[in-house]
Amino acid sequence: MSPELISILVLVVVFVIATTRSINMGALAFAAAFGVGTLVAGLDADGIFAGFPGSLFVVLVGVTYLFAIAHANGTTDWLVHGAVRLVGGRVALIPWMMFAITGLLTAIGAVSPAAVAIVAPIALSFAARYKISPLLMGAMVVHGAQGGGFSPISIYGAIVNGIVADEGLAGDPVFLFLASLVVNLVIAAVLFVVLGGLKLPRHAAEPVGDDEDASEDTAARHLTPVRIATLAALAALVVAVLGFDLDAGLTAISLAVLLSVFWPKTSKEAVAQISWPTVLLICGVITYVGVLQEMGTIDYAGNSVSDIGVPLLGALLICYIGAIVSAFASSVGIMGALIPLAVPFLAQGQVGAVGMIAALAISATVVDVSPFSTNGALVLAAARDIDRDRFFRQLMVYGGIMVVVVPAVVWLAMVVPGFGR
Repeated sequence: MSPELISILVLVVVFVIATTRSINMGALAFAAAFGVGTLVAGLDADGIFAGFPGSLFVVLVGVTYLFAIAHANGTTDWLVHGAVRLVGGRVALIPWMMFAITGLLTAIGAVSPAAVAIVAPIALSFAARYKISPLLMGAMVVHGAQGGGFSPISIYGAIVNGIVADEGLAGDPVFLFLASLVVNLVIAAVLFVVLGGLKLPRHAAEPVGDDEDASEDTAARHLTPVRIATLAALAALVVAVLGFDLDAGLTAISLAVLLSVFWPKTSKEAVAQISWPTVLLICGVITYVGVLQEMGTIDYAGNSVSDIGVPLLGALLICYIGAIVSAFASSVGIMGALIPLAVPFLAQGQVGAVGMIAALAISATVVDVSPFSTNGALVLAAARDIDRDRFFRQLMVYGGIMVVVVPAVVWLAMVVPGFGR
């Protein structure tokens, strides 16, 4: 068996073990990088660590650190509750407000699971109180997170655009962001109609629930000095990155440290709340991909897809691989692995890189409502006053529909029109 094939099989084993044994895929990928790099590729430690994404590590830590502080001091709760007040309690608008809030959070830098973790408990509480379909509300939260998830300053956007730049591919960060936003908006609109959104009251309605539910929704409504400062810090992050092209990770860490100096009590728990599992996952997978690049596996796999002889079919297969695996594992990890694997395939020029990257990114993230993914699991955990087993099956069926339908649709819309250009 060739070294390239061994390294690919090890990658498959990493995905399978991570899915079935609940082990962090990044930790497995680091171990795989060590084993394959040393025993198969003959690399030393320096060669293995050459692929470690240092700048991405800083982005992940810095951004999640800042948002952990915002969560700890109640700024994110204030944003969500303020948004609900803006719609005057109109029940029909609440799902869309949840979509918008999670989209905004991920668009300005929150990791998708972090945004869902913040908004989903509040959104599903509203679903229980106002008799809104929990599937509708949960899906709106997840699709909102993915809709904003590929902005140029977001975690997903930084990862994909960084990989595209490193691989020398043609990229378009604005197209990637807008494509994901439009796809998720369309899906959300269809869900809203299918799951009874048009039947929801378009006026302020009395909640269905007890006083405890009401008291939860009246919490954290005051704009305190620390929340004002945190809102200013989030705005400063956007301006610094977009207006002055400063590094998102270093800027976020600096702003988080500044908030911690003045409000240490509300910030001391933030370091522990950094998304360390996500950091480990992404850095591990990308380090292993670096080993694959070093030993020539990337070219081997890409040429194998190209040998199919039908470029459009190869593109479709890559999108389906991303969707299927991502429904059971990390979307970020899948993108980190599949985009480099598609480089030799894209280098032929018959399939447009911009459309292909967008189609792959959307295919790998739109399925995150699956209960086996982090976002879907968070929605399932946040559901209240329902048959949890039935809700699990609903999420599983809906996730399956996304896996089957979306890759083909985005392939038709974004890959086929650019074929041969």
